[in-house]
Amino acid sequence: MRAVIPTLLAVCLQAQPPAFVDQLPPAARAEALDILHRADFVFETRTQPKHVRLATMEKLFDHPRLSAAMWRHCQFVPAFYAFIHPDGAWSIDDARGLRGTLRLVYQRPGHRVYLVEGVAEKGRLKTPFAVGAKMLTSYRYWEGKNGFETHLQTWTALDSALLGVMARPFRGYIKGRQDEFIAYINGNVATFGEFADLSPRDFHAPLKRDGDAIALRDYETLFLRK
Repeated sequence: MRAVIPTLLAVCLQAQPPAFVDQLPPAARAEALDILHRADFVFETRTQPKHVRLATMEKLFDHPRLSAAMWRHCQFVPAFYAFIHPDGAWSIDDARGLRGTLRLVYQRPGHRVYLVEGVAEKGRLKTPFAVGAKMLTSYRYWEGKNGFETHLQTWTALDSALLGVMARPFRGYIKGRQDEFIAYINGNVATFGEFADLSPRDFHAPLKRDGDAIALRDYETLFLRK
């Protein structure tokens, strides 16, 4: 009986929404609770420290078109393109069938919460059908003694209950792949953020050639006009 009590307590704690959900606007809170209720996958990961300033990373978080243009210049894959919507949300698209829309619904120093809707077209993830999902993402970050660190939590609800059932045996594999991809994205963004701080003019000409006027304007404002 004693062994059962800690297990029951752990299950109860997992069933409770994270504390930040109460701070969301009503409509966003309703969406977040729906995702939490239907979540097929729940992941949590921490990234290794990176030698880049927190202020630089926040510049990149706040200017997704610039981040995407710098990502493309560094030839990281997939080659994302970013688009800003009138309501402040933004989308990413790899022009190969993978796209997502992110809405920042909560922001405090060192903590951002996003609602994400994504879709992978038929064949993009080697599936015979399109895969759609909604995700609640809590992104905490700080500048520690060893550099920039992050703590990411995600709750993902697939748009197909059948797909969720089929994917359950592969949860360990999927979690490992997600951890790798998060570390890959975080590390790459930190890398070009660090180089932008150290040698800002090295990115200027490539961004001109890329042709995204908004990304170029943001870069000149944030990194060249100091």
